[in-house]
Formats: sequence, structure tokens, C-alpha cells
Amino acid sequence: MPALTRRHALAVLAAGTTAALSAPALPAAAAPAPAAVPPLGKDFLWGVASAGFQCEGHAPDSNWARYAAGSAHEPYRDSVDFYTHYEDDIALAAGLGVGVYRFSVEWARVQPHPDGWDEAGFAFYDRVLATLARHGIRPMITLDHWVYPGWVADRGGWAGAGMLDAWLANARTVIDRYAGHDPLWVTVNEPTAYLLNEVGNGGLAAADVPVMQEKLIAAHLGAYDHIHAVQPGALVTSNLAYIAGAAEPAVNEPMLDRIAAKLDYVGIDYYYGFSPQSIQQVSTAGFDGLWNLPLQAEGIYYAVRHYARRFPGLPLYIVENGMPTRDEQPRADGYTRGDDLRDTLYWIQRAVADGIDVLGYNYWSLTDNYEWGSYTPRFGLYSVDVRAGGTLTRRPTDAVAAYTGLIHGGGVPAGYRPTRGPVACSLVDTPDSCTDPVTVPS
Repeated sequence: MPALTRRHALAVLAAGTTAALSAPALPAAAAPAPAAVPPLGKDFLWGVASAGFQCEGHAPDSNWARYAAGSAHEPYRDSVDFYTHYEDDIALAAGLGVGVYRFSVEWARVQPHPDGWDEAGFAFYDRVLATLARHGIRPMITLDHWVYPGWVADRGGWAGAGMLDAWLANARTVIDRYAGHDPLWVTVNEPTAYLLNEVGNGGLAAADVPVMQEKLIAAHLGAYDHIHAVQPGALVTSNLAYIAGAAEPAVNEPMLDRIAAKLDYVGIDYYYGFSPQSIQQVSTAGFDGLWNLPLQAEGIYYAVRHYARRFPGLPLYIVENGMPTRDEQPRADGYTRGDDLRDTLYWIQRAVADGIDVLGYNYWSLTDNYEWGSYTPRFGLYSVDVRAGGTLTRRPTDAVAAYTGLIHGGGVPAGYRPTRGPVACSLVDTPDSCTDPVTVPS
């Protein structure tokens, strides 16, 4: 059985909990939809997202370099080689008009040995940040995107006695070096999915999941305090992988409650939505069929509404959102990346118009990448055929023009109607998304 990736985990958890639901309540009379949606304001943050190991290539020894060498995974090669192509990729992002670029500073690159820091590793990120500054793009820095050094793995990884101290030492070093760039911060990427990923890849015994969870909580709290000590006014989160179905409160919120007092915004990653009619589609998609999972653009409205109600004093940010295809093939349902992107932004504009405080939106991802074990799922605005080798040409998908137009127009035009209307009974935020559904104007 292949190891769980983060989006596999989203799908599996959602499918299991959705299928377990009893028949949902009949939808209530939906509130009337506004005839037009206003544009997003000038302070709305438009961004793209990436991750170090998934994109950089030239990988030093790490837990994930070791996982990728296993027989269950496709060979890593050098991914899309952001390490060499960073200037061109950042220029592509600037051409879209984005103001935020999310990436991770890989602990394994800046501390490949336990006895000191590697200035060459830091110099790479210095160059990335300088390039972003030249283009007027604000960084969003992730401290831990599921990758830690091989020497840490040798000491037991997250189950090891010295893990938390070593993690915080790295985090403080990165924060001290880069806080002057005024980044937005993500401490730990999708912590619940991180737990599943470590267990699935053999980096953590199932019995040690509570140990890792407690350390992740302490890691976030310690990093948060240090960031605010050196960067007053910073915005810090630990983003969550939103689980469609009844699982969300049980999966993500126990940990979120523990760190809620030290969150400046709620970071949400949203990908898939489900309805009673799509349960069979979910169960047959399997681990290798992310491109067959049902997409539900309006689900992003339910996800942000859920957390706006759950934490009314905190703004929200869509840290990741996108759609997969199998290699560069069209989806079987005919939905294009550009259509999904426009429909998604329509629902974000609806949420903002309804008073929900959404700070920004990052598209996952600027380019295709190593999807935690495979190059088959393609999420990029720009497609890259890693298997072909050579120059790793970035080829624009239809979503490049779509996203450029959205950014420059502040979202979809006032009279836009989604390519796909909302389902009658969504299970994204049960039961509210079924009993209190959104509609579009007739």
C-alpha cells in the first residue's frame, strides 16, 4: 500500500467520514443569492504556494530524501529544480501579479549536520528572498513542510528525545535571519496530515502519534513567541488541511484549540468537496486517482464560514487551493483548471461580501512538483514534465491567463456565474452546508 500523502489523507478521511453519515437532513430554503459580487479590495493578498522538498531538487539527506528512495515512490530526480530556476519561477509569479510567494526554508539544507549551520544553504534562501524583494513580492515562509534532516531521523525523528529542542533551535535561527523581510509565517504545515504522513512512511510508530502531536503544539507555540519577539506585528499560523465531511471538528480542531491563543490568522488548505451523490466516486478513486475526486468550488465558502464561526476574532487565509490532473491530461469531467479557479474566487468573493474576513488566497502550486512520491498528479499553473528531463520547461496551463485576469480585476466580474453551480446538499461542513446551502442567481 503506498504511503499516504497529504491530499490522499484528505480524500481518505473525507470519504470514510462522509460514507459513515446517516442520511443528511433535507436542505432548508436557501438564502437568496446576490445578483452581483463586489471585487476584492486592494489589500487582499494574492499568492502562489510551493514547498522546498517538493520543488527545489538537489536535496540533502532528510527523512523525505530517504522516503523518496523507497520502492513505494517514484524516483525524486531533482524535482522541478527550483534551486536552479528560482529567478525564472519568481519572475513567472510576478508576471501573474501576485503579491505573496509561499515557500519553505528546509531545515535539512541549512543544518545538514548537527554541529553547525551551512552558510551555503542559507545563501540560497538569501537569494530567493532578494529576488522576491526585487519583484515587490512578500514572502510567506513555512518553517516545517514535513522535512527534517537525516541526522534527526537517525535520532528517532519526532519520537526522539531531543527533537523539539533541535527543531526550535533551527526555527529561531531561520526567524532571526529572515524576520527583517516582513514575511507571513507558517510554523508547521498541516500538522494532522504530517502525523499521518510520518506513520504512512514509517518515520513514526502509530503509538508515538500523541508524542509527535504534543511536540508539534510546543513547536508552534515556541516559534510564535520568537517570531513576535523579533518581528512585532507579524502574522503567524499553522495551516490546516480542511477535511470535508463530519471529520473536520474531530481531526483538526483539538490541536487548533490548543494553539488558538497564538494564531494571528487561520490558514486553510481546501481541495475537495463531497455530496451524497459523490460518495461512490470518492470510494473508487483510490490512492492514485486524485484527479478523479469530485471538486466542489463552493465548498471553500463552507470551509471559511465554518472557521469564521468557530474563531470569530481571527481572519482567515486560503494558504493552499488547487486542482489536480493526471499528468497533463484533461479531467474526465471536463472541468478545467481555469474554470475551477474562477469558480473558487467567485465563492471567496461571496464569503467576503457576507462579512467573512478573508485576508488572501494562494494557488497551489506555481509549477508542478513532486507530489510526495509521484509526478503523476499535476497541480501547477505551469506544467513541468520532470520525467522528460532536459530543460524542465515551464508550460502555461489555461489557469495562467485566468489567474492573471482575476488578480488584475480583483476577482471575477460582478455578473459572473460559476461554470458549475453548487450541489443541493454539500457535505463539506455537515450538517450546515446541507441545511443552509448557498445558491447562485437564476
